[in-house]
Amino acid sequence: MIFCEDADTEETVTCLHMTFYHPCQDDKMMFRCLNFCEREQVRANEIATFGRDSNICRYNFMDSRVSRIQFSLQFYRKLDTSEFGFEIKNMSKKTKLRVDHTELGYLNKMDLPWKCIICFGEYQILTETQEGQSMDYYETCFHLAQMPLLQERCLPSLQPVPECGIFTSLSLSQDKSPKEIDENESY
Repeated sequence: MIFCEDADTEETVTCLHMTFYHPCQDDKMMFRCLNFCEREQVRANEIATFGRDSNICRYNFMDSRVSRIQFSLQFYRKLDTSEFGFEIKNMSKKTKLRVDHTELGYLNKMDLPWKCIICFGEYQILTETQEGQSMDYYETCFHLAQMPLLQERCLPSLQPVPECGIFTSLSLSQDKSPKEIDENESY
C-alpha cells in the first residue's frame, strides 16, 4: 500500500494564457513568430517583452505598425502573501495601451488583472492567469482567436416597468398594459 504522505508534492506553476486577435491575421500573419498551444517556461526574474524587434523582444509581432517594444510583463510575488501576479507596462511612445478600461501611456504600468483584455491599435489580447506556487519560473501559453475578442453587442436594454406611465413591449398581453402581481401571488 502506497501512502500519499510519502509521495513528493508536485509544485504547480503559474501560467499566463494569452489569446491573440487581429482582423488581418490571416492575410498578414503578424503572429507567425509565436508558438501557439505550447507551454513555454520563462524564468521568474526575466521580463517578457512584446513588440516587433526580434533582437530585444522575447515575443515578436511581424507588423511594422507595432512599436519596437510594445509592452512588457513582469512576474512578481505580491507583498506579504504567497500569491503571484504580473505587472504590465506600456513601452510604446506612440501607441496607448488599454487594459480593460484603463489607458496606459508611455512607461505607465499597472497590475494585470487575473482576466482582462489588452488592446493597442487593432490588436486584442485576452489574458487569463492560472495560479501556481513556483517562485523560479512561470509559463506562457498562447492561443489564436478566429473571432474578435471585443464585440459590440446590440442587446435590448432591460427597462423596468414604471409605477405610472407607459410601457411598450410586444411581449405583453392583449390589452398592452403591465399587470401588477403581489409577490405572494403565483403566476
